[in-house]
Amino acid sequence: MSLEPIQTRDIERPPKELVDALSHIGSATASGELFKLGIRDPQILGILPRTPGKSICGPALTLQFMPKREDLHASGEYQGPERQLHRHALYHTQPGDVIVVDARGDMSSGVFGEMMLTYFCGQGGQGAVIDGCIRDFPQARELDLGLWLKGTTPNFHAQTDIFPFGVNVPIACGGTLVMPGDIVIADDDGAVVVPIKFAPELAEKATEHAEWEVFSRMKLAEGGDLRKYYPLTDEARVEYEAWKSGER
Repeated sequence: MSLEPIQTRDIERPPKELVDALSHIGSATASGELFKLGIRDPQILGILPRTPGKSICGPALTLQFMPKREDLHASGEYQGPERQLHRHALYHTQPGDVIVVDARGDMSSGVFGEMMLTYFCGQGGQGAVIDGCIRDFPQARELDLGLWLKGTTPNFHAQTDIFPFGVNVPIACGGTLVMPGDIVIADDDGAVVVPIKFAPELAEKATEHAEWEVFSRMKLAEGGDLRKYYPLTDEARVEYEAWKSGER
């Protein structure tokens, strides 16, 4: 008996205009507004930002790993190119994509190294969110990529008890469901998954939220009352609307 890897077609990407609209909000705003829309916890847990100051927003390419089992994997079997679906996942890359990997939280395998991430970057990829590790981190962090990782390791991909099983299939990254083509927003606060169904409404509500926060931040910096300006009371909202229209 053999356990054949699954490889699927390319993802269905959301409209660029929708991704652009979401790119102006942060992960914290996205998480808060998604909670109000019914998504209890959209963050990818246990994934830490490793490239300070980087902020990304783009559709998710997904890669799923499974545990190896001795009766199904002969020694060295993972070396063959047909088993190296972590390479195949990157072949789908288009500008703006984010590679999201369920590596089962494994801390002993470098899912990607410098060369593969260089390829991903060269194809226009903008970030990697990995429930696991990469290797060659000192070189990888010099690339024009955002990296959100569970850790780093000196080990390469075959020094592991997991193997890549599915490309562009539903995955559980950090315990959070990620569907191929979902929009990922990630920054120094962490990474958040935006279901396509909620993306248009999130873009509208988050833009409004970001606008009134600018006003609230200004008023609080001037010594304004926190109880009045965050969140906005009805009285403060009248001030905000006047400020927004330029009447001040």
